[in-house]
Amino acid sequence: MELLGKTRVKVKDGQVVETGESLIKWCPLFDKVRGIKEITPEAAAANMEFRMKEHGMFTPKRKLEMDVFVGFGASEVMMTATRRGLIEAAVTVCDGAGTVITSNPSLIQGMGGWISGLIETDPMPEVLAGIEERNGTVLDPKTAKIDQVAGAKIAAERYSKFAVTVAEADDAEELRRLEKERDVQILIVGVHLTGIGEVEAERLLGSADIVTSCASKFIREKVRPLVQVGTAVPLFGVTQWGKEVLVERAKEVDRPILINTMPLPVLPENKQPRPLV
Repeated sequence: MELLGKTRVKVKDGQVVETGESLIKWCPLFDKVRGIKEITPEAAAANMEFRMKEHGMFTPKRKLEMDVFVGFGASEVMMTATRRGLIEAAVTVCDGAGTVITSNPSLIQGMGGWISGLIETDPMPEVLAGIEERNGTVLDPKTAKIDQVAGAKIAAERYSKFAVTVAEADDAEELRRLEKERDVQILIVGVHLTGIGEVEAERLLGSADIVTSCASKFIREKVRPLVQVGTAVPLFGVTQWGKEVLVERAKEVDRPILINTMPLPVLPENKQPRPLV
């Protein structure tokens, strides 16, 4: 999995066995939530170990139900959208399972609340069973492969409107083609975008409904949002449907919310991840 500025961390048999270098040095979100003042390989490994200990990630004890992590994370937004009927299901990913299709809002949050950029995973029988018990369908239980477009094709057989998380413009554009072919509505949520290139960012913004900014320089430069939530690591609604979904999520956030009109995006320099890449 890639976390904390795309630091690649490899886990085997419940232990962190390999850690790469981060693309960034500081993230306001993890400073606030976990007190991480500088992102280093050691900090990334420690954070992965924390997730494994507290949430069972990459272990047979994986928790599939958990509280809200941030007010406007991708999983929280999809959870609310499913609960409130704006979508019927979501195609997302989970360690120990790969691509998963589900209409269960609590499973959407349970799988996604603490996940970052899942790159590759092996199937874990306990995780697969837990997902199935909670009305989730694993795309490929034998290999736990991650293929969001393939997951969307299964979802299109069951639902008329659903969300899909993607990290690449190619997948987003393929989903738009699938949408027309199958006569369905797909809420495309762009995630894990730190380090995305300029052209790729433009293409993704041209296809997605909602995008996370992560530590992306080009998402911040190119986005023309209809709504923005947060100012440090904001989430942007770039279509009317995306805007409606984010506003719906705001109704479930249990803290006071300021609603105002102004030119977007709003990005206070001192609050952004450093450096933006």
